[in-house]
Amino acid sequence: MKILFITGKLAERALKETLAGMEADIEHEVAVLKISVAALMTTPFILHALRSPGCDLLMIPGLCRVEPHELEQALGVKVEKGPKDLRDIPYYFGAEKKREGYGAHDLTILAEINDAPTLPIGEILGKARYYAACGADVIDVGGTPGRPAGNIGEIVSTLRSEGFRISIDSFDPQEILAADKAGAELVLSLNAQNLHLAPDLQCTPVIIPDFGKGLDSLAANVEAMERLSVTRYLIDPILAPIGFGFAESLSRYTEARRRFPQAEILMGVGNITELTDADSIGINALLTGVMSELQIRYALTTEVASWARGSVRELDLARRLIYYARQRGVLPKNLDDGLLTIKDRRVECPSEAELREMQRMVTDPHFRIFADRDAIYVFNRDLFIKETDIRRIFDQLTAHLGPEPTGHAFYLGRELMKARIAMRLGKKYIQEEDLTWGYLDHDLPG
Repeated sequence: MKILFITGKLAERALKETLAGMEADIEHEVAVLKISVAALMTTPFILHALRSPGCDLLMIPGLCRVEPHELEQALGVKVEKGPKDLRDIPYYFGAEKKREGYGAHDLTILAEINDAPTLPIGEILGKARYYAACGADVIDVGGTPGRPAGNIGEIVSTLRSEGFRISIDSFDPQEILAADKAGAELVLSLNAQNLHLAPDLQCTPVIIPDFGKGLDSLAANVEAMERLSVTRYLIDPILAPIGFGFAESLSRYTEARRRFPQAEILMGVGNITELTDADSIGINALLTGVMSELQIRYALTTEVASWARGSVRELDLARRLIYYARQRGVLPKNLDDGLLTIKDRRVECPSEAELREMQRMVTDPHFRIFADRDAIYVFNRDLFIKETDIRRIFDQLTAHLGPEPTGHAFYLGRELMKARIAMRLGKKYIQEEDLTWGYLDHDLPG
């Protein structure tokens, strides 16, 4: 297949160097159109320049506002829009093209609505819809320990009428029986205190060790279930918080899989994500990997702590990533950017020398902005700025352009973008204050 890449004059050199360095063996040509900035290309402009493209696939710059299907109809060849950063083209023709069948999984996510009996039914439905949209398979109705509620059955019935699969998280016998009667699918959890309920339940119970005890207790409770002729159940060795037996609890899960090779197992990942001062994304990915290796097919989570919000969606993304990698015997790497939220896979920028060369080709007053790990670069035909502090950048722009209306526009742009970042990441926004970034806010000593 022959691929034709089109670009503008400013990106010509970078595009050709990128294509020359690709590992993928593709037949390609580069057409440099008579325009400086590729992003400014329009459909009529491209059609005028390419009357007969002579290729099987036409790649147009990712930043140009052209709809590929319009070009396809006019030119009669397949058209794709490439990545917005041309340095991502090798990845575009690598990992992105190797994901056939991506999306399957074998992990069931239970998303808990904490203290559900204390909430209005409308709020419960709203949380259930949110969790389902994020990827939850089962909505877990969480009770309040020590405060039995009489409305559990009503909650379960209402959620069931809306089409949700339901589990109940309670040790109270009356709540368990009411939820079971209303159509709950799972009950979390049973041990020696309430195992006697099992023969009367239609739902599937989750068996756990007795409180404060280990795997032998879990095994005894499983044996008790067998004596009660209850053969449909899950087991949960209980994931302990970090500092309170976390490593030992991982060993319990490993040993539980060895002892019960056919058992379905549940892991409550919220005991780590909710109880650790760390962003939940990496934790959820790591624990999904553990569950995959141990063939644990049920995960319980919640989103109470602000740093754990998004956990359901994170688990949904992680289960697809890990399953795909496991099925193909590859690392869960270079497959999906969904869990790379704070740090990007590739942080590449032209060198300062390349940017200064680019500036020499610029003939208009419009500013270009680039950034790498060391600095922010702003330039047009008349000015080149390299700085780390946006206020100092603004001072230089003001000296060049004049203070009004530049100052107000700069202020509003800075604050609105900061507010949008805070909104998207769930961070706290205070006008005229910097967002907080944990350890990244502090320079290295020395």
